[in-house]
Amino acid sequence: MSKREVASGQSWIWKGVFILTGLGLLWAVFAEIDITEVWRIAQAVGWGILGVFIIYFLTFLIDSVSWQLALVFVPTNLQWMWRTFAVRMVGETYNNIIPAASMGGEPIKALLLKRHYTVPFHDSTASLILAKTINMVGLCLFLVVGFILMFETEKLPSVYRHTAGVGLSGMLIATGLFFFIQRLSITSTAGNWLNQWSLSKKTHWVVAQVRRMDETLVSFYTTHRFRFCAALTLAFTNWFLGVVEIYFVLWLLDAPITWSEAWIIEAAAQMVRSGTFFIPLSIGAQEGVFLIVAGAITGDPALGLAVGLVRRYRELLWIALGYLIGVWYTARFSRLNPASNQD
Repeated sequence: MSKREVASGQSWIWKGVFILTGLGLLWAVFAEIDITEVWRIAQAVGWGILGVFIIYFLTFLIDSVSWQLALVFVPTNLQWMWRTFAVRMVGETYNNIIPAASMGGEPIKALLLKRHYTVPFHDSTASLILAKTINMVGLCLFLVVGFILMFETEKLPSVYRHTAGVGLSGMLIATGLFFFIQRLSITSTAGNWLNQWSLSKKTHWVVAQVRRMDETLVSFYTTHRFRFCAALTLAFTNWFLGVVEIYFVLWLLDAPITWSEAWIIEAAAQMVRSGTFFIPLSIGAQEGVFLIVAGAITGDPALGLAVGLVRRYRELLWIALGYLIGVWYTARFSRLNPASNQD
Protein backbone atom coordinates (compact mmCIF):
# COMPACT_ATOMS: atom_id res chain seq x y z
CA MET A 1 0.00 0.00 0.00
CA SER A 2 1.40 3.41 -0.99
CA LYS A 3 1.95 6.28 1.44
CA ARG A 4 -0.79 8.23 -0.33
CA GLU A 5 -3.30 5.41 0.20
CA VAL A 6 -2.32 5.14 3.87
CA ALA A 7 -2.70 8.90 4.34
CA SER A 8 -6.08 8.82 2.59
CA GLY A 9 -7.25 5.99 4.83
CA GLN A 10 -6.14 7.84 7.96
CA SER A 11 -7.91 10.98 6.73
CA TRP A 12 -11.19 9.12 6.37
CA ILE A 13 -10.75 7.61 9.86
CA TRP A 14 -10.31 11.07 11.38
CA LYS A 15 -13.28 12.39 9.44
CA GLY A 16 -15.37 9.58 10.86
CA VAL A 17 -14.15 10.34 14.38
CA PHE A 18 -15.00 14.04 14.00
CA ILE A 19 -18.45 13.29 12.60
CA LEU A 20 -19.18 10.85 15.43
CA THR A 21 -17.99 13.47 17.92
CA GLY A 22 -20.43 15.97 16.45
CA LEU A 23 -23.27 13.47 16.47
CA GLY A 24 -22.46 12.64 20.08
CA LEU A 25 -22.68 16.30 21.02
CA LEU A 26 -25.95 16.59 19.10
CA TRP A 27 -27.38 13.61 20.97
CA ALA A 28 -26.32 15.14 24.29
CA VAL A 29 -28.04 18.41 23.37
CA PHE A 30 -31.34 16.85 22.35
CA ALA A 31 -31.29 14.47 25.31
CA GLU A 32 -31.73 17.51 27.57
CA ILE A 33 -34.69 19.02 25.76
CA ASP A 34 -38.17 18.22 24.47
CA ILE A 35 -37.62 17.92 20.71
CA THR A 36 -41.32 18.22 19.99
CA GLU A 37 -41.44 21.55 21.81
CA VAL A 38 -38.37 22.81 19.93
CA TRP A 39 -39.94 21.88 16.59
CA ARG A 40 -43.24 23.54 17.55
CA ILE A 41 -41.47 26.79 18.42
CA ALA A 42 -39.29 26.76 15.26
CA GLN A 43 -42.35 26.31 13.03
CA ALA A 44 -43.61 29.72 14.18
CA VAL A 45 -41.05 31.29 11.83
CA GLY A 46 -43.35 30.44 8.92
CA TRP A 47 -42.80 32.45 5.77
CA GLY A 48 -40.43 34.63 7.73
CA ILE A 49 -37.78 32.10 6.70
CA LEU A 50 -37.61 34.03 3.42
CA GLY A 51 -36.39 37.05 5.36
CA VAL A 52 -33.76 34.86 7.02
CA PHE A 53 -32.55 33.77 3.58
CA ILE A 54 -32.42 37.37 2.38
CA ILE A 55 -30.23 38.33 5.34
CA TYR A 56 -27.93 35.36 4.69
CA PHE A 57 -27.79 36.20 1.00
CA LEU A 58 -26.58 39.67 1.93
CA THR A 59 -23.86 38.22 4.17
CA PHE A 60 -22.61 36.08 1.30
CA LEU A 61 -22.78 38.97 -1.14
CA ILE A 62 -20.85 41.28 1.18
CA ASP A 63 -18.23 38.62 1.87
CA SER A 64 -17.87 38.00 -1.88
CA VAL A 65 -17.26 41.69 -2.51
CA SER A 66 -14.71 41.70 0.31
CA TRP A 67 -12.88 38.84 -1.41
CA GLN A 68 -13.22 40.61 -4.76
CA LEU A 69 -11.31 43.57 -3.31
CA ALA A 70 -8.43 41.22 -2.54
CA LEU A 71 -8.34 40.16 -6.21
CA VAL A 72 -6.50 43.31 -7.21
CA PHE A 73 -6.03 42.23 -10.84
CA VAL A 74 -9.72 41.84 -11.66
CA PRO A 75 -12.21 44.68 -12.22
CA THR A 76 -14.66 45.61 -9.47
CA ASN A 77 -17.83 45.25 -11.51
CA LEU A 78 -21.09 43.31 -11.30
CA GLN A 79 -19.83 40.51 -13.51
CA TRP A 80 -16.96 39.75 -11.16
CA MET A 81 -19.26 40.18 -8.17
CA TRP A 82 -21.35 37.31 -9.51
CA ARG A 83 -18.24 35.25 -10.25
CA THR A 84 -16.77 35.60 -6.77
CA PHE A 85 -20.22 34.98 -5.27
CA ALA A 86 -20.74 31.75 -7.25
CA VAL A 87 -17.21 30.46 -6.68
CA ARG A 88 -17.46 31.23 -2.99
CA MET A 89 -20.80 29.39 -2.79
CA VAL A 90 -19.12 26.22 -4.08
CA GLY A 91 -16.01 26.63 -1.96
CA GLU A 92 -17.95 27.28 1.24
CA THR A 93 -19.99 24.14 0.62
CA TYR A 94 -16.75 22.17 0.88
CA ASN A 95 -15.57 24.28 3.82
CA ASN A 96 -18.71 23.34 5.73
CA ILE A 97 -18.48 19.61 5.15
CA ILE A 98 -14.68 19.09 5.28
CA PRO A 99 -13.04 19.28 8.76
CA ALA A 100 -10.07 21.44 7.71
CA ALA A 101 -10.36 24.72 9.65
CA SER A 102 -12.64 26.15 6.94
CA MET A 103 -9.82 25.72 4.44
CA GLY A 104 -10.97 22.58 2.64
CA GLY A 105 -12.85 24.56 0.02
CA GLU A 106 -10.09 27.11 -0.69
CA PRO A 107 -8.31 24.95 -3.31
CA ILE A 108 -11.69 24.47 -4.99
CA LYS A 109 -12.12 28.24 -5.26
CA ALA A 110 -8.64 28.64 -6.77
CA LEU A 111 -9.32 25.83 -9.24
CA LEU A 112 -12.65 27.32 -10.36
CA LEU A 113 -11.08 30.74 -10.86
CA LYS A 114 -8.32 29.17 -12.95
CA ARG A 115 -10.55 26.89 -15.04
CA HIS A 116 -13.41 29.26 -15.73
CA TYR A 117 -11.97 32.77 -15.44
CA THR A 118 -8.22 32.23 -16.20
CA VAL A 119 -7.08 33.71 -12.89
CA PRO A 120 -3.53 32.41 -12.20
CA PHE A 121 -3.16 30.18 -9.15
CA HIS A 122 -0.68 32.62 -7.61
CA ASP A 123 -3.15 35.51 -7.72
CA SER A 124 -6.13 33.46 -6.54
CA THR A 125 -4.15 31.87 -3.70
CA ALA A 126 -2.89 35.27 -2.54
CA SER A 127 -6.42 36.67 -2.61
CA LEU A 128 -7.74 33.72 -0.60
CA ILE A 129 -5.05 34.17 2.05
CA LEU A 130 -5.85 37.89 2.21
CA ALA A 131 -9.60 37.25 2.37
CA LYS A 132 -9.16 34.70 5.16
CA THR A 133 -6.95 37.10 7.13
CA ILE A 134 -9.35 40.01 6.69
CA ASN A 135 -12.26 37.80 7.69
CA MET A 136 -10.43 36.68 10.85
CA VAL A 137 -9.50 40.25 11.81
CA GLY A 138 -13.12 41.33 11.27
CA LEU A 139 -14.29 38.40 13.42
CA CYS A 140 -11.89 39.33 16.22
CA LEU A 141 -13.19 42.91 16.25
CA PHE A 142 -16.75 41.55 16.31
CA LEU A 143 -15.95 39.16 19.17
CA VAL A 144 -14.30 41.92 21.22
CA VAL A 145 -17.54 43.91 21.11
CA GLY A 146 -19.50 40.78 22.01
CA PHE A 147 -17.16 40.08 24.94
CA ILE A 148 -17.66 43.61 26.31
CA LEU A 149 -21.44 43.26 26.01
CA MET A 150 -21.26 39.86 27.72
CA PHE A 151 -19.68 41.45 30.78
CA GLU A 152 -22.46 44.03 30.96
CA THR A 153 -25.30 41.50 31.11
CA GLU A 154 -26.42 39.74 34.27
CA LYS A 155 -28.18 36.93 32.41
CA LEU A 156 -25.03 34.86 31.92
CA PRO A 157 -23.09 33.10 34.70
CA SER A 158 -19.52 34.25 35.32
CA VAL A 159 -18.15 30.93 34.07
CA TYR A 160 -19.49 31.76 30.59
CA ARG A 161 -17.61 35.07 30.62
CA HIS A 162 -14.36 33.45 31.74
CA THR A 163 -14.65 30.76 29.10
CA ALA A 164 -15.38 33.38 26.46
CA GLY A 165 -12.33 35.35 27.62
CA VAL A 166 -10.06 32.34 27.15
CA GLY A 167 -11.51 31.64 23.71
CA LEU A 168 -11.21 35.27 22.64
CA SER A 169 -7.59 35.45 23.82
CA GLY A 170 -6.75 32.40 21.72
CA MET A 171 -8.47 33.90 18.68
CA LEU A 172 -6.64 37.22 19.04
CA ILE A 173 -3.25 35.54 19.39
CA ALA A 174 -3.80 33.20 16.43
CA THR A 175 -5.11 35.98 14.19
CA GLY A 176 -2.32 38.35 15.21
CA LEU A 177 0.33 35.75 14.39
CA PHE A 178 -1.34 34.93 11.06
CA PHE A 179 -1.39 38.62 10.10
CA PHE A 180 2.14 39.52 11.20
CA ILE A 181 3.67 36.45 9.56
CA GLN A 182 2.35 37.86 6.28
CA ARG A 183 3.05 41.53 6.99
CA LEU A 184 6.65 40.98 8.12
CA SER A 185 7.45 38.33 5.46
CA ILE A 186 8.50 35.89 8.17
CA THR A 187 7.90 32.91 5.87
CA SER A 188 10.32 34.32 3.30
CA THR A 189 12.92 35.00 5.99
CA ALA A 190 12.71 31.40 7.19
CA GLY A 191 12.84 30.18 3.58
CA ASN A 192 15.94 32.24 2.85
CA TRP A 193 17.64 30.76 5.89
CA LEU A 194 16.71 27.25 4.74
CA ASN A 195 17.93 28.06 1.24
CA GLN A 196 21.43 28.70 2.56
CA TRP A 197 21.66 25.15 3.87
CA SER A 198 20.11 23.31 0.94
CA LEU A 199 21.50 22.60 -2.52
CA SER A 200 18.25 21.11 -3.81
CA LYS A 201 16.78 22.82 -6.86
CA LYS A 202 13.32 21.94 -5.58
CA THR A 203 14.02 23.79 -2.33
CA HIS A 204 15.21 26.85 -4.23
CA TRP A 205 12.03 26.79 -6.34
CA VAL A 206 9.77 26.48 -3.30
CA VAL A 207 11.57 29.34 -1.53
CA ALA A 208 11.22 31.50 -4.66
CA GLN A 209 7.47 30.83 -4.76
CA VAL A 210 7.11 31.63 -1.07
CA ARG A 211 9.05 34.87 -1.53
CA ARG A 212 6.85 35.83 -4.46
CA MET A 213 3.72 35.14 -2.43
CA ASP A 214 4.99 37.20 0.49
CA GLU A 215 5.76 40.12 -1.81
CA THR A 216 2.20 39.99 -3.13
CA LEU A 217 0.70 39.97 0.37
CA VAL A 218 2.90 42.80 1.65
CA SER A 219 2.13 44.80 -1.48
CA PHE A 220 -1.59 44.55 -0.78
CA TYR A 221 -1.21 45.73 2.81
CA THR A 222 1.07 48.64 1.88
CA THR A 223 -0.03 49.86 -1.57
CA HIS A 224 -3.71 48.89 -1.54
CA ARG A 225 -4.65 50.27 1.87
CA PHE A 226 -8.03 51.55 0.70
CA ARG A 227 -8.97 48.08 -0.56
CA PHE A 228 -7.76 46.57 2.72
CA CYS A 229 -9.79 49.00 4.86
CA ALA A 230 -12.87 48.62 2.64
CA ALA A 231 -12.61 44.81 2.74
CA LEU A 232 -12.18 44.86 6.53
CA THR A 233 -15.23 47.12 6.91
CA LEU A 234 -17.27 44.73 4.78
CA ALA A 235 -16.02 41.73 6.77
CA PHE A 236 -17.13 43.34 10.04
CA THR A 237 -20.49 44.22 8.47
CA ASN A 238 -20.81 40.60 7.38
CA TRP A 239 -20.43 39.39 10.96
CA PHE A 240 -22.89 42.01 12.19
CA LEU A 241 -25.55 40.67 9.82
CA GLY A 242 -25.44 37.52 11.90
CA VAL A 243 -26.69 39.66 14.79
CA VAL A 244 -29.49 40.96 12.56
CA GLU A 245 -30.44 37.38 11.74
CA ILE A 246 -30.62 36.35 15.41
CA TYR A 247 -32.65 39.45 16.28
CA PHE A 248 -35.02 38.85 13.36
CA VAL A 249 -35.55 35.14 14.10
CA LEU A 250 -36.40 35.77 17.76
CA TRP A 251 -38.75 38.57 16.70
CA LEU A 252 -40.48 36.09 14.38
CA LEU A 253 -40.74 33.64 17.28
CA ASP A 254 -42.50 36.35 19.32
CA ALA A 255 -39.61 36.49 21.80
CA PRO A 256 -37.88 39.83 21.04
CA ILE A 257 -34.52 40.57 22.63
CA THR A 258 -32.23 43.60 22.62
CA TRP A 259 -29.57 44.17 19.97
CA SER A 260 -26.82 43.69 22.55
CA GLU A 261 -28.29 40.31 23.54
CA ALA A 262 -28.46 39.27 19.90
CA TRP A 263 -24.79 40.32 19.55
CA ILE A 264 -23.82 38.17 22.54
CA ILE A 265 -25.58 35.10 21.13
CA GLU A 266 -23.99 35.51 17.70
CA ALA A 267 -20.54 36.15 19.16
CA ALA A 268 -20.81 33.00 21.27
CA ALA A 269 -22.00 30.97 18.28
CA GLN A 270 -19.13 32.17 16.06
CA MET A 271 -16.55 31.58 18.76
CA VAL A 272 -17.74 28.01 19.24
CA ARG A 273 -17.80 27.40 15.48
CA SER A 274 -14.22 28.63 15.24
CA GLY A 275 -13.16 26.39 18.11
CA THR A 276 -14.87 23.31 16.66
CA PHE A 277 -13.64 23.73 13.08
CA PHE A 278 -12.67 20.04 12.99
CA ILE A 279 -16.34 18.97 13.22
CA PRO A 280 -18.20 19.26 9.89
CA LEU A 281 -20.79 22.04 10.17
CA SER A 282 -19.86 22.24 13.89
CA ILE A 283 -22.75 19.84 14.30
CA GLY A 284 -23.76 19.44 17.92
CA ALA A 285 -21.48 22.25 19.11
CA GLN A 286 -23.54 24.95 17.38
CA GLU A 287 -26.77 23.51 18.75
CA GLY A 288 -25.18 23.38 22.20
CA VAL A 289 -24.26 27.05 22.24
CA PHE A 290 -27.77 28.07 21.21
CA LEU A 291 -29.24 25.81 23.88
CA ILE A 292 -26.99 27.24 26.59
CA VAL A 293 -26.38 30.89 25.70
CA ALA A 294 -29.56 31.75 23.82
CA GLY A 295 -31.51 29.72 26.35
CA ALA A 296 -29.97 31.66 29.23
CA ILE A 297 -30.70 35.02 27.62
CA THR A 298 -34.28 34.20 26.60
CA GLY A 299 -35.02 32.17 29.72
CA ASP A 300 -36.18 29.21 27.61
CA PRO A 301 -33.63 26.57 26.44
CA ALA A 302 -36.16 25.16 23.96
CA LEU A 303 -36.50 28.61 22.40
CA GLY A 304 -32.74 28.98 22.19
CA LEU A 305 -32.41 25.62 20.45
CA ALA A 306 -35.28 26.53 18.10
CA VAL A 307 -33.21 29.52 16.91
CA GLY A 308 -30.33 27.15 16.25
CA LEU A 309 -32.66 24.84 14.35
CA VAL A 310 -33.82 27.69 12.08
CA ARG A 311 -30.19 28.59 11.37
CA ARG A 312 -29.32 24.97 10.65
CA TYR A 313 -32.24 24.68 8.22
CA ARG A 314 -31.09 27.81 6.39
CA GLU A 315 -27.52 26.54 6.38
CA LEU A 316 -28.38 23.14 4.88
CA LEU A 317 -30.46 24.66 2.09
CA TRP A 318 -27.63 27.08 1.32
CA ILE A 319 -25.17 24.20 1.10
CA ALA A 320 -27.53 22.44 -1.30
CA LEU A 321 -27.61 25.57 -3.46
CA GLY A 322 -23.81 25.71 -3.42
CA TYR A 323 -23.71 22.09 -4.53
CA LEU A 324 -26.03 22.84 -7.47
CA ILE A 325 -23.80 25.73 -8.55
CA GLY A 326 -20.86 23.32 -8.34
CA VAL A 327 -22.69 20.91 -10.63
CA TRP A 328 -23.29 23.78 -13.06
CA TYR A 329 -19.59 24.64 -13.04
CA THR A 330 -18.70 21.01 -13.73
CA ALA A 331 -21.12 20.83 -16.66
CA ARG A 332 -19.83 24.16 -17.97
CA PHE A 333 -16.22 22.97 -17.86
CA SER A 334 -17.15 19.74 -19.65
CA ARG A 335 -19.00 21.69 -22.34
CA LEU A 336 -16.12 24.12 -22.90
CA ASN A 337 -13.51 21.35 -22.80
CA PRO A 338 -15.01 18.30 -24.54
CA ALA A 339 -11.57 16.67 -24.73
CA SER A 340 -11.56 16.35 -20.93
CA ASN A 341 -14.36 13.77 -21.18
CA GLN A 342 -12.36 11.51 -23.47
CA ASP A 343 -10.23 8.70 -22.14
